[in-house]
Amino acid sequence: MDRVRATVSSVIEGKSDRIDTALIVLLAEGHLLLEDVPGVGKTMLSRTIARSIDCTSHRIQFTPDLLPSDITGVSVFNQQTREFEFKPGGIFANIVIGDEINRASPKTQSALLEAMAERQVSTDGVTHELEAPFMVVATQNPIEMEGTYHLPEAQRDRFMARITMGYPERGAELEMLEHHGAGNPLDDLAPVASAEEIRSLVATVRSVYAAPAIMDYILDIAEATRHHPDLRLGASPRATLHMLRAARARAAMSGRDYVIPDDVQALAVPVLTHRLMPSAHAQLDGRAMADVVTEIVDAAPLPERG
Repeated sequence: MDRVRATVSSVIEGKSDRIDTALIVLLAEGHLLLEDVPGVGKTMLSRTIARSIDCTSHRIQFTPDLLPSDITGVSVFNQQTREFEFKPGGIFANIVIGDEINRASPKTQSALLEAMAERQVSTDGVTHELEAPFMVVATQNPIEMEGTYHLPEAQRDRFMARITMGYPERGAELEMLEHHGAGNPLDDLAPVASAEEIRSLVATVRSVYAAPAIMDYILDIAEATRHHPDLRLGASPRATLHMLRAARARAAMSGRDYVIPDDVQALAVPVLTHRLMPSAHAQLDGRAMADVVTEIVDAAPLPERG
């Protein structure tokens, strides 16, 4: 993972924390949502991660006229064999890049639901398994931008984490101009890890120990979101599961075989904020969901040493 991190960092300047979160999601068998204004490197980050690993990757450009069958695949009649043949769609890859996902209609976005939750695709009564590792890295522009749709709640909840890229610092942007101003930085990028290595790392992450007190800590945070006065939709049970898996991945990337409260605290904002819905008065007050999550985490009692 150090090799992958170094490779991605050679293209994405000055965003080490975002890169680490993306790699945590990969090892935790989750999906990643990148949200920000156009031109700050969302698609470049997703493409760089895909290029750094020797596995299959597909890019789906979401547009208003994209059909669900373009994602899942379609059965086509073969004139020679006189039988229908399944032609896989763009979802059949280890890493699927969904570019500007919220420019497609909710009907088309729903084609991702089964694949993201169950890692399979069902068409014409036949279920097709998706090969591991499987990760959807989707980018979206803020809802205020023209031509965008709201992501359905069920879709947002399937993303393990959401990160915003933000504008780079001046020094990092200067390095980008010096190193990448003459061409595409992905042209000379070579894979530094195989799909088999990633599968092995995922198995290792699953074995990271999380004490019962850590699980109670995660549940305390989730429970607080469900009763917070500024929220009308709190964290789902899937959110708590994603939090645990991500915390295990962060612990493994930090060289530990056990989870500590710091892992949970560091991931609370990227894992929870996109799932929460503010109450009416919180919307009027302009309350940011990240501030609400931070407030909840600060108020949650830390687990006692066992």
